[in-house]
Amino acid sequence: MFTVPKLTTREITTLGLLVALEIVLARFCSIQAWNLRIGFSFLPIAMASIRFGPIPAAMAASAADILGAVLFPTTGAYFPGFTLTAFLTGVIFGLCLYRRQTAGHILAAVLLNQLGLSLLLNTTWLSIMYHSPFLPLMATRIFQCAVLGPIQFIAIGTMVRLIGRYGKKVLTL
Repeated sequence: MFTVPKLTTREITTLGLLVALEIVLARFCSIQAWNLRIGFSFLPIAMASIRFGPIPAAMAASAADILGAVLFPTTGAYFPGFTLTAFLTGVIFGLCLYRRQTAGHILAAVLLNQLGLSLLLNTTWLSIMYHSPFLPLMATRIFQCAVLGPIQFIAIGTMVRLIGRYGKKVLTL
């Protein structure tokens, strides 16, 4: 069972900066409509999961979702379902990428994230929020998963190679 590790002040600061980066990437540097978002906001959470593990990454993803929704709302009122999805994204990335970043682990993280969380869970939340039929909404969101899946795989793989080349200095301040 996973426990919350004791984090140093430097690690908490690093997580805070990753949360801020996720908010900026999600709210200001992504292509978004009411039912989809394409961007690189997954990278700070992937970094947190590689460096700190599943629980700190999940907490960072949840904090980023809540703060982003409150400070810069894009799809209406705050909806806690998306925070659950963000939390699970941190957990999945952490379980798949913490201490082992092989191509298979990266692929597993991306597939679980895109198919399980983005396609199924987020489509359910959007269907509930906007009283939209699930299957037609899911059909439109397949495009997002088809675009973001390869982007996530390539971007996380590139980030892992950079971390391998430059060491943990990339993830610490």
